[in-house]
Amino acid sequence: MVIRHGQASFGADNYDKLSDLGHQQSAAVGQALRDMGWVPDRTITGTLTRQKETLASMGFEAGEEHAGFNEYDFQDLLSARYKGDVPDLVKGDRKVHFRTLRETVFQWQADEIENPAESWGTFTGRVESARLAACATGADRVLAVSSGGVIGQLTAASLGAPDKMMMTLNLQIKNTSITKFVFTNSAFFLHEFNATPHMMSGEAAGMLTYS
Repeated sequence: MVIRHGQASFGADNYDKLSDLGHQQSAAVGQALRDMGWVPDRTITGTLTRQKETLASMGFEAGEEHAGFNEYDFQDLLSARYKGDVPDLVKGDRKVHFRTLRETVFQWQADEIENPAESWGTFTGRVESARLAACATGADRVLAVSSGGVIGQLTAASLGAPDKMMMTLNLQIKNTSITKFVFTNSAFFLHEFNATPHMMSGEAAGMLTYS
């Protein structure tokens, strides 16, 4: 099972931390898993603060870290595309930001971004490395906390989808949504994508966010 981190701090000087709402979302999904009787045998996150804070607010102990679960550096990609001069509208307006980011990721995948900190091939390689590491032990219930781009890539790769599908999925993934995979030593299948049972009714429905 892979959980996307809770709402981060969009527009803040330090994006890589949960907002107050992000902590609430994380607590809600953690309680939902316990209510379903699903408690992990093993936990793993990337090294990003927002991922580790999500796991803590879910109420589960910290486990392993694997940098392959870290998000791609979207700020670096935008900076590389605009030669260090990202327009204020792209930085400050959510709709413009994510529309521009989508276009930028497509350029990145086509190797049209000059000198990014990480190539598309390096990104997909480390995500695959993280997947293999998460599936490598005898644990039946592995809980990973990651980010939208990684979850989009894991899902697209499991379906044998074209590269562009990663970003199409990425932009749909809700904060603290649940994506489930079934795995064996030789197989990896998508079972459930982007589910938010903890935000489906009542006051909890107002907690739904995408960034």
